[in-house]
Amino acid sequence: MGEAKRKTYTAAFKAKVGLEGIRGVKTVNEIGQAYGVHPVQVGQWKREILEQAETLFAKKRGPKTADGAADTDRLYSEIGRLKMELDWLKKKSGLSL
Repeated sequence: MGEAKRKTYTAAFKAKVGLEGIRGVKTVNEIGQAYGVHPVQVGQWKREILEQAETLFAKKRGPKTADGAADTDRLYSEIGRLKMELDWLKKKSGLSL
């Protein structure tokens, strides 16, 4: 006999089932039966949503300060490279300013 394949669910499906469990309109068994998922799995997804809910709003909006320094360094190196290329092209073409 062949081995049974493990079912994989998308994040959207997990969120949908977990949120329905949080609402509490139906029991976990009813939700599991409706979506074809084991009730224990519904409970796990519900618990994951509740545990990670506070991290959804923890991030601040606006520009990131940590990446700004790396981005600035990258831009300065790009400017330096372009300036060297421009100087080389001026030298080869005979232009002088």
